[in-house]
Amino acid sequence: MRIFLAGATGVIGTRLVPLLIAAGHEVAGMTRSAAKADQLRAAGAVPAICDVYDLDALTAAVVDFRPDMVMHQLTDLPDDVARLAESADANARIRTEGTRNLIAAAHAAGAKRFLAQSIAWEPARGGQVIHDHDAAVLAVDGVVVKYGQFYGPGTYYEGELPPHPRVHVDVAAEQTIPLLDASSGVVIIADAA
Repeated sequence: MRIFLAGATGVIGTRLVPLLIAAGHEVAGMTRSAAKADQLRAAGAVPAICDVYDLDALTAAVVDFRPDMVMHQLTDLPDDVARLAESADANARIRTEGTRNLIAAAHAAGAKRFLAQSIAWEPARGGQVIHDHDAAVLAVDGVVVKYGQFYGPGTYYEGELPPHPRVHVDVAAEQTIPLLDASSGVVIIADAA
């Protein structure tokens, strides 16, 4: 399968790329950073350098790759958990405008499948944004993957466990691979409580 992976250099994207390649898929890894193109190439992906908010460039990149699936693993979260609250608007924009643009680009490219990450908990604020994001994905017969809070290397919880729902980021990536062929719907990936 040809997969256009938006968010390929993020905390879960960096884990998904090698898993997808090892499973025999052809992957275009999207990143905003030209500096990360070599990282994607080294992992076996075709770099796609563009911004999800530049609809024309995004559409051109997706159409050029001709994917069977567009996978949305984008977030806009700070590296420092203490700054999480101030990034809420930026992350909400990824889930609204970013999702809308990725769906439009997937449609323009004729991609038959769409998979997008979501969260398995009710946020303190922004619940409507999550609901609308999930509804937009389901409206195009996509798969919504609701992950528990990530823990493990490169996450906010490297040395401790977050409250439930939670999932080790490596396990989350591994459990995403079988969902490439899932029927439209919502899937929760989290440790047993």
